[in-house]
Amino acid sequence: MVMTNNITSIFLLGFPNLQNFTFLFFSLLVLIYCMTISGNLLIMVLYLVSKTLQSPMYFFITQLSLCDLVVTTDIVPVLLHTVLYGGSSITLSGCFVQYFFFAASESSECLLLSVMSYDRYLAICNPLRYHSIMSHKLCMILISIIWLLSFMVTLMDVISIYSLHFCGPHIIDHFYCDVEPVLQLSCSDTSRIQTQIVFLGFLYVIVPFIVIVMSYVYIVLTILKIPSTTGRHKAFSTCSSHLTVVSIYYGTIMIVYIFPTRGESQNLNKVLSLMYTVLTALLNPIIYTLRNRDFKEAFHKMNMSIKG
Repeated sequence: MVMTNNITSIFLLGFPNLQNFTFLFFSLLVLIYCMTISGNLLIMVLYLVSKTLQSPMYFFITQLSLCDLVVTTDIVPVLLHTVLYGGSSITLSGCFVQYFFFAASESSECLLLSVMSYDRYLAICNPLRYHSIMSHKLCMILISIIWLLSFMVTLMDVISIYSLHFCGPHIIDHFYCDVEPVLQLSCSDTSRIQTQIVFLGFLYVIVPFIVIVMSYVYIVLTILKIPSTTGRHKAFSTCSSHLTVVSIYYGTIMIVYIFPTRGESQNLNKVLSLMYTVLTALLNPIIYTLRNRDFKEAFHKMNMSIKG
């Protein structure tokens, strides 16, 4: 028998205790949103117009920027409405659409970060075969697999959750539709879905993290064998930006899903969720551009060509 849902809309509480800081927080989020969109679009434009950036590493960085653009555009507009009006109402279908793009982009980012670590492993540990292995064809195949796998698996996940019966309450104490708060609104047995989510979390978060750790173990061992200090510094500088991004992203995302989601820790959960959904999308282009000479030179040339 097909059951109809008792709720058609969901109310996102967001950050209800801002009080006198609402306008300041809203203004800060608008600034972060504009800088995130501008920074990630700039990276993608620089890659397209600059010949010096036509390498696998920079290609993967543009894909990371695309992931950041998707998750930022998906989360921040609703977040801004929630902060400004003390909450935000979203339809049940809209909630699932938001979760779909959030989960797909975050899954893609996890897989992409692992591919980027493998790219750095080849560049440092096997430099003579790097260009023959990490060809343009392989890069396109890897990116296609990442995007297709993430979107297809996330779609099946969303369809499974959407088939549940939702009877309320219609309030989520969060600023976006994450899987755990949504499942709490269901009156159906969610044990199968939760098992499925744990499996997918292992597949998309833990396995890529293991690949990243193994890659950097080999990278560090290789760098330590380099006789000169200058050579070691140069080798490590090629992967320091990626390592910084991985540390921030995985550090927050793992803590979010380890901490309990009820009680006093819910506020901490929101802050950490804000970090890996909003702040990392801002930090990624800053980390990769400010610490990268090629990006600086490409930006300078583009700026000169525009002025000229």
